[in-house]
Amino acid sequence: MFRLISGIFLGWSLGANDSANVFGTAVASGVIRFSVAATITAIFVTVGAVLQGAGGMHTLGGLTTQDLNSAFVSSFAAALTVTTMTYCCLPVSTSQAVVGAILGIGIAMQQVIHWRGLRKVVLCWIGTPVGAILIAFVLYKSIQYLLGKCKVGILFMNALIKYGLLISGAYGAYALGANNVANVTGVFAEAGLITIRQAVLIGGISIAFGAVTYSKRVMMTVGSGLVSLDGFSAFIAVLSQAITVHIYAEIGVPVSTSQAIIGGVLGIGLVLGMQTIHRRTLLNIVVGWLSTPIIAGIVAFLLMKGLLLFS
Repeated sequence: MFRLISGIFLGWSLGANDSANVFGTAVASGVIRFSVAATITAIFVTVGAVLQGAGGMHTLGGLTTQDLNSAFVSSFAAALTVTTMTYCCLPVSTSQAVVGAILGIGIAMQQVIHWRGLRKVVLCWIGTPVGAILIAFVLYKSIQYLLGKCKVGILFMNALIKYGLLISGAYGAYALGANNVANVTGVFAEAGLITIRQAVLIGGISIAFGAVTYSKRVMMTVGSGLVSLDGFSAFIAVLSQAITVHIYAEIGVPVSTSQAIIGGVLGIGLVLGMQTIHRRTLLNIVVGWLSTPIIAGIVAFLLMKGLLLFS
């Protein structure tokens, strides 16, 4: 069971990095305190994992053949990669790290890689930010139009934004747990170490712990480093991210909440004007996305080769 520690480590690093995608915009805009955001995230990410997290378990486990050693190495390599990126304040894709690690192990062990399953995952990676951009653009325009027609007062508007952020953040945390718990413990369930019911519970709790203890650094990058957001824009970004990720949870493909929230923020940037987007921060984030699966794959490859050499 000690091998499961790497999965718990990965869950912690996922919570520390990906919680920013749920409440980063709200915390950075000053509408919601970090302590409130972390608590709501911890609760709803666990609920989402337990109620709807089983769907993506078989998708990742089916990319290559998993045993206990490969499950341990893939989780550890992915966790190490995501933790390093979190320390650098970069929102990255845990899904990409896990898939990169699984493929690195598959190459090291000369296993057959199921390219059809991989193609499905990669297509969903591409569709995630694009879908979030479109959803955010449509939501911003539609809700702005409706509020303009209703001619609401500023006090009502402020209350609407605050409670809207709380509700959409809770929904985003639920979607995070439902979609991404497969990244954390899916390989262990496929390897037969634990049951799927145990996998979603352990994964959900470890993600929640990461959200509470170490998520504030990346929250500030997501919330203020890419586009300067007001409360209304933050609400739209979080809601579009949550809708996008929940769609993929229904499909059963773990995707990047980082890509979804960045897509949501960019969709708002398109509404407000491209000059509002901080291109240097965007470039750093994209480089992080591209390098994450490569780094995780290399780390997993080297660890697996070392394990095979000394076993």
